[in-house]
Amino acid sequence: MAGPAAPALASRYTARIVAGVHALDRSAWEALFPGEAESHAYYGACETAGRAGYVLSAAAVFAGGRMVAAVPLFQIDFRLDSSLQGRLRPLGAWLVRRLPGLMVLRVLGLGSPLAERCHLGLAPDLDARAREQVLAMLLAAVDARARAVGARLVALKDVAQPDAERLDACLRRHGFARTPSLPVATLDLPSGGLEEYLARLSKATRKDIRRKLKGAGGIRVERRTEIEDVADEIDALYQETRLQSRFDYGDLETLPPDYFRAVSRALGSRAVMMLYYVGEQLAAFNLLLIEKNRVIDKFLGMRYPLAREHDLYILSWIENVKFALTSGAPALQSGQTAYAAKLRLGSRLTPSAIYFRHRNRVAQACLALFARLVPFDRMDPDLRALKGRTT
Repeated sequence: MAGPAAPALASRYTARIVAGVHALDRSAWEALFPGEAESHAYYGACETAGRAGYVLSAAAVFAGGRMVAAVPLFQIDFRLDSSLQGRLRPLGAWLVRRLPGLMVLRVLGLGSPLAERCHLGLAPDLDARAREQVLAMLLAAVDARARAVGARLVALKDVAQPDAERLDACLRRHGFARTPSLPVATLDLPSGGLEEYLARLSKATRKDIRRKLKGAGGIRVERRTEIEDVADEIDALYQETRLQSRFDYGDLETLPPDYFRAVSRALGSRAVMMLYYVGEQLAAFNLLLIEKNRVIDKFLGMRYPLAREHDLYILSWIENVKFALTSGAPALQSGQTAYAAKLRLGSRLTPSAIYFRHRNRVAQACLALFARLVPFDRMDPDLRALKGRTT
């Protein structure tokens, strides 16, 4: 387990826990995460959009007046049965009812329930020794915060593959165990436009797409960066879609009450809302976050059964592909759901990881065993069927 920082280290660096990313200097944050749509403005919007099922904050390390490391934090009372989905979900609910003290655990997380990955940034000009020291200081500050709020588990949520390769050895030295998280689906886009994309798909998939697009000819599509007049409808569609899902990850899926309004206002043209109307009725929406090198398909909401009747999933997918191609982005990232459909539509899956450390060694060993038996990436039915197709 990590101990307190050595005096020499403490004299060189200082660490702080702050109310959120919004409390950190914007230019210093952007220097750690250049060009990302999930930016200082994005996190600030999430933090001011209202209270969800978790508490948001942030940690940073400074060398003099310069910020050399930072990460968003969230505090949540996490149900350990969250990895039990589908037919095993009732078993998880039974365990929580019978053993609430064991199955519900207060966690201090590095990362965010509202982000595509764990944004743990270290200044790029730090050498290997300095990076190790700065990360140790950051983890010591997070440990102190965890003790203060009664969190017995510290976890890094959705560490992207390149970051995991860079941080793995250091995190393991500090007592963290690693388990697979849900992979991220990404579509690599061709330079030749929509027809080249379609040509990459199987004949059956192309035929199915064209048939469904033909049937969606009467759908009106609007592309917006201002959503004030439809924000309440968007909220309702998101909640309806959550209720339709086969999966339930509890508070990790809960959005702050004013999320869509706040993100739209904060990001401006970098947050595009695609709206789909059947007649005058809003039947679906898709929030896209725009970066130079990718478009992030962030959230999708649909009105049922209307969306199924008009094949709006396929229509929205093709509209997103066309938008990304037009914007010049080489990739469309579509997140951690509906893997079978996304692979069929040409996406690849990239692994991500969760790192965790319990303050009690026996509990840590039990959690590590539990994570090996029921990892997140094997409880999703699509992923079980597609085992071995991640990249």
